[in-house]
Amino acid sequence: MNAPERPASARPAGDTRPLHKALPHDAAPLHVTGAARYVDDIPTPAGTLHLAFGLSTIARGDIARMDLAPVLSAPGVVDVLTALDLPAANDVSPAAHDEPLLSDGRVHYHGQALFLVIADSHLAARRAARLAGIAYDEAPPVLTIDEALAAGAFIEEPREWTKGDADDAIAAAPRRVQGRIEIGGQEHFYLEGQAALALPQEGGDMHVISSTQHPTEIQHKVAEALGLPMAAVRVEVRRMGGGFGGKESQGNALAVACAVAARATGRPCKMRYDRDDDMVITGKRHDFRIDYRAGFDAEGRILGVIFEQFARCGWSQDLSPAIADRAMLHADNAYDLPAARIVSHRLRTNTASATAFRGFGGPQGILGMERVIDHIAADLGRDPLKVRQRNYYPNHTAPRRGLTPYHMEVQDSVIDEITEELAESARYAERRAAIAAWNAQNPILKRGIALTPVKFGISFTLSHLNQAGALVHVYQDGSIHLNHGGTEMGQGLFLKVAQVAADVFGQPLEAVKITATDTAKVPNTSATAASSGSDLNGMAAHAACVAIRDRLVGFLAQEHQCDPSAIRFRDGRVAVDGQDLSFPEVIDRAYRARISLSATGFYRTPDLEWDRLRGHGRPFYYFAYGAAVSEVVIDTLTGENRILRADLLHDVGRSLNPALDIGQLEGGFVQGAGWLTTEELVWDGAGRLRTHAPSTYKIPACGDRPGVFNVALWKKGRARARTIHRSKAVGEPPLMLGISVFLALSQAVAACGDGTRYPALDAPATPERVLWAVRRMREGRA
Repeated sequence: MNAPERPASARPAGDTRPLHKALPHDAAPLHVTGAARYVDDIPTPAGTLHLAFGLSTIARGDIARMDLAPVLSAPGVVDVLTALDLPAANDVSPAAHDEPLLSDGRVHYHGQALFLVIADSHLAARRAARLAGIAYDEAPPVLTIDEALAAGAFIEEPREWTKGDADDAIAAAPRRVQGRIEIGGQEHFYLEGQAALALPQEGGDMHVISSTQHPTEIQHKVAEALGLPMAAVRVEVRRMGGGFGGKESQGNALAVACAVAARATGRPCKMRYDRDDDMVITGKRHDFRIDYRAGFDAEGRILGVIFEQFARCGWSQDLSPAIADRAMLHADNAYDLPAARIVSHRLRTNTASATAFRGFGGPQGILGMERVIDHIAADLGRDPLKVRQRNYYPNHTAPRRGLTPYHMEVQDSVIDEITEELAESARYAERRAAIAAWNAQNPILKRGIALTPVKFGISFTLSHLNQAGALVHVYQDGSIHLNHGGTEMGQGLFLKVAQVAADVFGQPLEAVKITATDTAKVPNTSATAASSGSDLNGMAAHAACVAIRDRLVGFLAQEHQCDPSAIRFRDGRVAVDGQDLSFPEVIDRAYRARISLSATGFYRTPDLEWDRLRGHGRPFYYFAYGAAVSEVVIDTLTGENRILRADLLHDVGRSLNPALDIGQLEGGFVQGAGWLTTEELVWDGAGRLRTHAPSTYKIPACGDRPGVFNVALWKKGRARARTIHRSKAVGEPPLMLGISVFLALSQAVAACGDGTRYPALDAPATPERVLWAVRRMREGRA
């Protein structure tokens, strides 16, 4: 595996600025020694109680009878709550008020919470929760996309966005393809499960410590559940052991349950899901079906395309409307489509409500587009890369600008440059030719190679969420206290923002104290999601630090009777008109002169305008670009497969921390490859999730990573938008680089046929699916 690039090494000797340096994660020593404190590690007060949900054992129906006497009499049980015992709102949904904490009498999916057990230990609560006597009036569950369509079950009306007349363009095209791809969901499989702790305060206030990406939403839902103003609820998050979108809304139930139980008992209450319960109760990435029709010319240039997307959303709305919207927004990926129609159906099923997952619908939309490109290339007998390059958005330097299907001008495209550089460095053409020769000589093992791009929009599509706040204090000794609205889930956000703060004051990173996200310090925060954590919180922290620094500059300029431009904060010192002062000395003098050393910072993303109903406007501030080449081998007798090599090249702009960004690229790629290969969710006919543990649900392990793994940041990268130090978002886009693995598998399967049929591989491409596809190709079936 290649070592991360370290652009900061080109600086002059003695340069101690922390910004743009490849620094290790601030909590890395704590992670590897087990000293990092997560919710379940926090020492709890004496008398803390523990909670567990009693879960439904059917997927759809009504509760006819619920006998909780055996639960109440179980050892260690203090109380049992039902929906009738809740003090105020019975709702934990993020927006639609359609997701009760405890069932109101109706059951919508297998694993739904029916009652809440409060006990003196975690184990006692879990054991008691299984003792209830429940009778149901069961109804046939709606589980699949086809069943939901037949039942007319939707969470909202279908959406349709258009650019030009796609039907006419396809009808007039010299060549046409059509097809369907089924795309499975994905379990988040964060290392730390869902957890929360509620500590009752005087006057009825509540302090909640939660493993959540969205502290303000937890604050809002707890306040609503207790009938309190939000100011009476404080939510704190130091870190999560992974999130990936699964802790954006799914933590609401635990936090609300703890708060309600703490109110009822007057004692601290804690709740965590065991892994099996976590997988059964919480939502996953959305399953999708995408039907497509495309018309193109003899060179592979797309003239018109129609997508019909079907998203299986589960039993409640959760975040599905925005997720399905983003799938539509990424249906073009990196391609300039002259005419397009995108239709989205959001289907209601009796399964756990699907939720946010890294990419937030974008991966499904992009995979649909990449399938079309691959299908066109197969129809023409051409290299898929050539078809991709023929359809790319024009480079940002070109006189003509591309226009997305939602009528946003693409002003920053560099995908053509990244592709050319990666194809050359990875020796794509040479290896593709060698693979074709190798396949011709090997009937059992077949290889495949694919290069795929990603163009990913950066911003929340709900425009008002594109804001952030920060709070910075400088103490008398010169130490700096930093707080902002972003949450840390292992991605290194806290470190990046601390690097920004240290740079403003010219201080070493050690001078900045990173503190837990806290709604009592920074209010009205947005979720740490949409790859926007550094963009938003970095800018807010920068604004707060600059406000304090400007006060210091004004004070020093007046004190020394010099021009403000003669004052520099650098290398841990302050240069004032030829004098060299220590930072603590300057701070102490400013304090004695009664200069405020505390500031808030605020940032709102500019230039956004979006009408989701019309599918028209500018929902994104900019796009992130990258590409990957993957080479795979399959065993045609078993369907087993391996990733032999992967080469990644990604534009992160001017990286705030190359080491962290390389880590995001590596992890995102592997997670994306896992989604499309090994990670299969299986429900039975009764609506029960059968893959609810590591024994049956397979995330990629160390042995599944590519044997050769070359990862690089694009050296020409620099954000054209006015982002924090011209860096670019890196959280979600790399996941879609894993699509190259899926399409390389498709190429390997295609090598089993005579070139007249397209493999039409579905995702995830498990060994079984690969084997079935190989057999279809060899038997001459499409």
